[in-house]
Amino acid sequence: MSENLQSSGPVANKGIALGLTLAMLGAIAFSGKAIIVKLAYRYGVDAVTLLMYRMLFALPVFLLMAWWAGRGKAALTRKDWLGVIGLGFSGYYLASYLDFAGLAYITAALERLILYLNPTLVVIFGWVVYKRGITWGQFAGMLVSYSGVLLVFGHELGAQGSNAALGALLVLGSAISYAVYMVYSGEMVKRLGSLRLVGLASSVACFFCIAQFVLTQPLSAMQVAPQVLWLSLLNSTVCTVAPVLMVMMAIERIGAGMTAQTGMIGPLSTILMGVWLLDEQLNVWMVAGTSLVMVGIFVFTRWAKKPATADQKV
Repeated sequence: MSENLQSSGPVANKGIALGLTLAMLGAIAFSGKAIIVKLAYRYGVDAVTLLMYRMLFALPVFLLMAWWAGRGKAALTRKDWLGVIGLGFSGYYLASYLDFAGLAYITAALERLILYLNPTLVVIFGWVVYKRGITWGQFAGMLVSYSGVLLVFGHELGAQGSNAALGALLVLGSAISYAVYMVYSGEMVKRLGSLRLVGLASSVACFFCIAQFVLTQPLSAMQVAPQVLWLSLLNSTVCTVAPVLMVMMAIERIGAGMTAQTGMIGPLSTILMGVWLLDEQLNVWMVAGTSLVMVGIFVFTRWAKKPATADQKV
């Protein structure tokens, strides 16, 4: 009996260490997506073609994921399919397209900071749609994090003009679209399971992306530089499928809260990779803005764990 209790400590510690590692690697892999997209743009490819190749390479994996998670489960109803199509359109197709389009105009670092505001957008939607309260602590965290994004955005606006504004709006639209997915996916996750829902919704998004290319681009647009194909393959595997699985496995081991906290390494890794691979500038505005965003999200997530009393709600 005592031997079992003594052995449970190291086993638990190993599980936590593995969970933290998976969460950290997942956050870094997700962050690499913006770097790969910016590198691909150097070869003259457009957002629609680039997104099509990313999703084309990822489609077999997502279909396999959906099949694996759905073995022995009940077939989807018509209502389920409508929900999957809607979530796939909002959370993975539209959010991805707006993100790719926005990256043509802003730095990878600013893109990551805007997307990192997603938890605050989910809470705002919950407040608007479901009348859920927002605590003063959450509100303070949002103010700090949004101030950080505005600081970096103001610097880029001065350097790039209206292009920065267009890019920031597109990426913000991406964050809002994914927040809509997060708000409305709760019931579907309970009914279908997270892995099955991700596989199905992502597969739907792949078909939307391929259809957009077929309807808007000539077939000659498929002729791209070999580097674009390799970058798209890397994007679809290392920066799309792999981090989804790693984050899900991390949540199983250390919980959603600790996984989210570990994900704060994402903006830092994007900045460092941007400086290293894209020759983006590391200046005082970027450092200050990133610090504010990370502090704000930390405060926000800490207060999100605490139930709000009547006098704590905004």
